[in-house]
Amino acid sequence: MKRGTMNTDGKKRVVIENVKPEINGGRFPVKRVVGEKVIVTADIFSDGHDAVSALLLYRMQTEETWKEVPMRFVVNDRWEGEFTVEEIGICHYTVKGWVDHFATWQRDLGKRFEAGQDISVDILIGVGHIEKALEGFNERDKIKLSGLATELKGEKNREEAYLIAVSSELSGLMRKYRDPVLVSVYGKELKVTVDRREALFGAWYERFPRSITSEQDRHGTLKDCEDIIPEISRMGFNIFYLPPIHPIGRTSRKGRNNSPVAEPADVGSPWAIGFGKGGHKEIHPELGSFQDLERLINKAKEQNIEIAIDLAYQCSPDHPYVKEHPEWFTWRPDGTIQYAENPPKKYQDVLPLNFECDNWRELWQELKSVVEFWIEHGIRIFRVDNPHTKTFRFWEWLISGIKSKYPETIFLSEAFTRPKVMYYLAKIGFTQSYTYFTWRYTKKEFTDYLTDLTQTEVREFMRPNFWPNTPDILPEHLQYGGRPAFLMRLVLAATLSSSYGIYGPPFELCVSEALPGKEEYLDSEKYEIKLWDWNRPESLRDVISKVNMIRRENSALQTTWNIRFHEVDNEYLLFYSKATDDLSNIILVIVNLDPHYKQSGWVNVPMTQFEIPEGQPYLVHDLISESKYIWHGERNYVELDPHNFPAHILRLRKKLKRESDFDYFM
Repeated sequence: MKRGTMNTDGKKRVVIENVKPEINGGRFPVKRVVGEKVIVTADIFSDGHDAVSALLLYRMQTEETWKEVPMRFVVNDRWEGEFTVEEIGICHYTVKGWVDHFATWQRDLGKRFEAGQDISVDILIGVGHIEKALEGFNERDKIKLSGLATELKGEKNREEAYLIAVSSELSGLMRKYRDPVLVSVYGKELKVTVDRREALFGAWYERFPRSITSEQDRHGTLKDCEDIIPEISRMGFNIFYLPPIHPIGRTSRKGRNNSPVAEPADVGSPWAIGFGKGGHKEIHPELGSFQDLERLINKAKEQNIEIAIDLAYQCSPDHPYVKEHPEWFTWRPDGTIQYAENPPKKYQDVLPLNFECDNWRELWQELKSVVEFWIEHGIRIFRVDNPHTKTFRFWEWLISGIKSKYPETIFLSEAFTRPKVMYYLAKIGFTQSYTYFTWRYTKKEFTDYLTDLTQTEVREFMRPNFWPNTPDILPEHLQYGGRPAFLMRLVLAATLSSSYGIYGPPFELCVSEALPGKEEYLDSEKYEIKLWDWNRPESLRDVISKVNMIRRENSALQTTWNIRFHEVDNEYLLFYSKATDDLSNIILVIVNLDPHYKQSGWVNVPMTQFEIPEGQPYLVHDLISESKYIWHGERNYVELDPHNFPAHILRLRKKLKRESDFDYFM
């Protein structure tokens, strides 16, 4: 260390530590969408008894100048500041603090004044602080400060001198000053990845294009997808997700119900990608052309719907990569190529890529070019298949490279795997993540899981996307719970998380037939073209439309982070709320977790949290049934019959002053 530097650093007395949010020591950014706040806390303190001041600094990566926000003292040397991110990209933030001699002087002056002591010399000390600070101000402020200093020096009246010394004008001006040799800056510039709003709030609808047909022997097309866009819009979905749309291999093609032997007419799994000259940069010929895809994207955009596609880095044995780049695959001692396995399961129609091959750099570049190819064709949202089976370093490199050029891109991680692996994928860049919601059943499981997702450090880097079902998963509660179970899971997914999705037809039509002893669909659409009976009486289309409308009309449901759980004296009833910061929109949700029997109980409404005066009645409006109830106090009775509807989605309205005002809400 240079001698001059040591002399300067020796005057920096403030310590800054325990800054939050800070993920893995600053190795990874936190996540926000445009319009969200970043609340930063830090332990900031100094030796001795001098007052400390602190600033939160932030800037977009494209900016050179830092914006400054004063931090406020909370308790026990803990400080807090916040800023709002306003544009997509990378935002930097850090913290600085210093011993504030002028604030110390004002504080001690007040104590001496209150004690009736002589403060004449202290006033001159304060004048010295002001005069020392003058060089750091612009001409206008310098004139004001000089005038105040002159007043202090010339004022003989003790009380008037004190009032000038602690005036808001002088305090405000001096807060702008800090002696640079006293300022300690946190040793790291931390980052925020700022995404567009759809990264936090969205409703996904998944459908196989080849099944959008009315004839068993006719393959659906991308043009057929255009015909259902109005219905998807009517149901309130804003993301239409297509499973892989690439050519499907013929070698080792799977038959119906994942049979290892396919019949000549079997269409195979879309995740067995590649045939002939067509791979990840081609569209299955029976689905249509790139012109058809462009038309679909534009048609969807007219209805405020965005097309998402599947990004599955795996190949059929017929993929061009196998011949052109055999080094990208694993070969067995008998000369055969290694297909995908998850023993005892075998996926003979799918070949995994070898991310440890010697030519990994070329492999990475090719896979990145696949994403760029589809972005150039109008796609900005990718659902990524099994990312946990590819290397972390690859994903971090790919996502950071893509988002540096196309920051509006969204990557949804479909990784049903161990928690730490899921969290790490989120840290290295995935915008959203599938979750364990599908396998949470009890009140305690939901409460514990959502608390972990939203009230711990996890909320800073992982955005959950709740799916009740997928083409791979038909959970047990949907197999045996009947229509009430589907309704219950719809309400839970759509209100617990601000992002959710459904695998369309099976969920809409309450399909519950599974392979014996498995959480897999019988006659799965993954392996055949399905003709769906849209006239089934179980159809949930109207209810789905209503729930999505409720989400659009209530801003409290458009974030995940505001969820709070409340007491109810029945283990089968789950009670939670979501509210905007200003409490202008308060939603109460009560769900019967028992799909078979009526459940009732007393809910405890947190009156203080919602700023409802004691003794004041209030109205709750069920947004599903349109029923209205006047509630009194904290404890109120609820009863939910799952065969009518297993949940209340209530909007709380506080304006009610007396019961005769009920007509105001009708």
